[in-house]
Amino acid sequence: MPVFVVHEHNASRLHWDLRLEMDGVLKSWAVPKEPPLEANVKRLAIQVDDHALSYGKFEGVIKEGYGAGTVKIWDNGTYEIVDKKPDKIVFKISGRKMRGEYVLLKFKKADEKEWLLFRKE
Repeated sequence: MPVFVVHEHNASRLHWDLRLEMDGVLKSWAVPKEPPLEANVKRLAIQVDDHALSYGKFEGVIKEGYGAGTVKIWDNGTYEIVDKKPDKIVFKISGRKMRGEYVLLKFKKADEKEWLLFRKE
């Protein structure tokens, strides 16, 4: 089963990075507020650059440059794709904190990087 990790990233602003193993990399979304653990709580998720699979185990301090700050693993585990379309990803996640079916839904506007993250009931 593919893996996921959520990094708590205390950079210039505290945020969480959701990373899903897909196509040999970690597809990544920056989430400005703590990822939802309850149904129907919606969070903005900004798609960012893919990361190498090895980054899924990273914890530590990024000393300088883009992303400088402290990174720690907030949650991790495995997941499975339930449905995947260009503008919608439904996945069942099995982590220590995040459990159940989640949805990433792409906003239909000019900025192609903005998604909505929420947990289904």
